[in-house]
This record gives sequence, C-alpha cells and structure tokens, in this order.
Amino acid sequence: MTTADPVAPRARPDSLTARHPRVPASRLLAELVPPRHFARESFDTYEPDGAHPSQREALDRLREVAGALSGPTRSGGAWWRRRAAAQAPAVYLDGGFGVGKTHLLASLAHAVGTERTSYGTFVELTHLVGALGFAATVDALAAKRLVCIDEFELDDPGDTVMMSRLLRELTDRGVAIAATSNTLPESLGEGRFAAEDFLREIQALAARFEVLRIDGEDHRHRAVTTHAATLSAQDVRAVVTGRPGATLDDLDALLEHLATVHPSRYGALLDGIDLVGITGVHQVTAQDVALRLVVLVDRLYDRDVPVVLAAGSGAGATDGADLFTPDMLAGGYRKKYYRALSRLGALAGEGAALVGRD
Repeated sequence: MTTADPVAPRARPDSLTARHPRVPASRLLAELVPPRHFARESFDTYEPDGAHPSQREALDRLREVAGALSGPTRSGGAWWRRRAAAQAPAVYLDGGFGVGKTHLLASLAHAVGTERTSYGTFVELTHLVGALGFAATVDALAAKRLVCIDEFELDDPGDTVMMSRLLRELTDRGVAIAATSNTLPESLGEGRFAAEDFLREIQALAARFEVLRIDGEDHRHRAVTTHAATLSAQDVRAVVTGRPGATLDDLDALLEHLATVHPSRYGALLDGIDLVGITGVHQVTAQDVALRLVVLVDRLYDRDVPVVLAAGSGAGATDGADLFTPDMLAGGYRKKYYRALSRLGALAGEGAALVGRD
C-alpha cells in the first residue's frame, strides 16, 4: 500500500513593500517608449469615426508629420540648427476622453521610430527631471528627433512652468514635439478649453504649436468615475497565493512604502509582476499620499497589470468609488483622481475575473 504524497503548500505571495528598486539613469531614458497598452498600435489600427471628420483629419496630418520626421537628419552650423528649430513640427492633440489621442500619439512614435523618439507622460517627464536634473534631461531628450508628452498636466503651476521651459529648450534645438491633454470631467466634449489652457500655459511657445482638434464620443463608453470591483480579503489572498508574479499588500503598508520610493522608480517596482492584490482598501485623505497612489495606478495601467482589491473593515473602508475625498475630486488635481479611478476600475474588473479560475 502506498501513501499519497502530501499536497505541497502554496507559495506565499511576494510583497511590493519588500521591493526597493534601484534604477540607473540609462533605464529611465530607455523606458521612454509607448506603454505596453499601446505597444502594437499604429496609424493603420486607428479607425476614425465617420461621424467626426476631425478624427480622419488628425490622422492624415500626423501621417504627414511622421513622414517629415522619418527622413535623414542633417548636421551643420548655427544657421542650420536655427533653420531646423524653426521647421520642427509641434502638434497638440486636443479632445476629450476616449477619442484616440493616446493611440494616435503612440502611432506617431512608432512611425518615426522608437529609437528616434522619447515618449512619456507629463508626470514621467517631470519625474525624470527630478531624477536626472534639468540640464541632463534636456541633453538626453535633445538627442531624439521627436518627444511625445501624453496627458500634459495643467494643474500644477510649478511643473507646468518647468515643462514649458523644457519644451522651449528642446524646440530651440530642433526637436519636434507632440502632446496630448484631457479636458476636466465636467467639460467633456469641450476640448477647446483644454487647448486654450495649454496654449496659455506655454505662451512663449504657443505660436509654434499646431492644434489638432479631435471630436468624438468616448469609444470605451466609460463612466467618468468607475466603481472598482472589490472582493473579500479571503478571495484576494486565495487568488494571489501560489500565483507566479503576484503580490499581496495591505493598503496602508503599501502607501507608507511608496513614500520611500521615488515615483520615477514605480515602474521598476512592478518588474515581473502580473497581478497585484491589495487588502484593507479605505479612503485616502492626505493629498500627497493620494497623488503617489495615482502614479502607481498609472504605472499599473501602462503595464496592463490587473489588481484585486478587498475593502477594509474599519472607518473609511470603501469599495473603491470613494477612494479619494470629495474635496480631492473637486480640487485642482481632480483630473488625476478621476483618471486613476477609471483606470483602477478597469484593472480591478480584470482582476476580479480571475477569481475562481484556479
């Protein structure tokens, strides 16, 4: 008679709080490419809505820009550099949520060539300046033909002034610029206000920018605020335990850890991670803490990493809909918070679908 082998215990999940990534400057620069979410997109995969001709017009114009930038570069003296700077395209994609601005921006980067393009969100580029210093960042980005800036933020005066200066330095060196931004949630469908704000904030450069208006409906038919699917703590632990590439953390411990990691390293914090479990979810009341959480959600979304969430049991516990306070959702950073809620909702939906599959 033989005795069956005992079932091996499932490996305890990893924890983000146990990670302390060290990121060299070369990696920060190498990661300035279109996110995984848009890695395979191109002009050919963008499908303009016939009801909104501006989508086709923007597509056609960006094809022209890509063609102009894809040719060989020339080197020369000061006269040639001034001529190149004057001719470098600068375009701003203006429109509401879900009309394909990021798709088109990533397509432009792919068409010009990722080796000749630096692509990052506004937040990623401000963090790059913080990590490398302003002069080193300018020198590194000036080596490219095109710099793409997604989600240009207009809510932080200091960062906006710094980014305006960065754009001026780059355009003076002949680097082409392409940028996007979103309207605030209460102004959906009124992208012209975002364009006016953008041009006002970069007034020294406004004459160089060509605004490409992109009208249309949100193709994802996504609510501005998405309720993140939440599970029981038991279900969250069950789905992450024994799953390769999964992590499990308590929200308070994770938020405390994020304060010790420079936001430019949040991407590295997720290296090799395919699923993130978070328990004890509750409303975040401190703005600096909330903004760090927003950056983490952005990096999770860029990498298509699903999350599984379990609400806490004490005061302030939430299903995700009330993750940020009403004052935050009405304040100057509200666009960031609405974006994070929407993205977290999408990632939590993917994570909840994993429950019961094992």
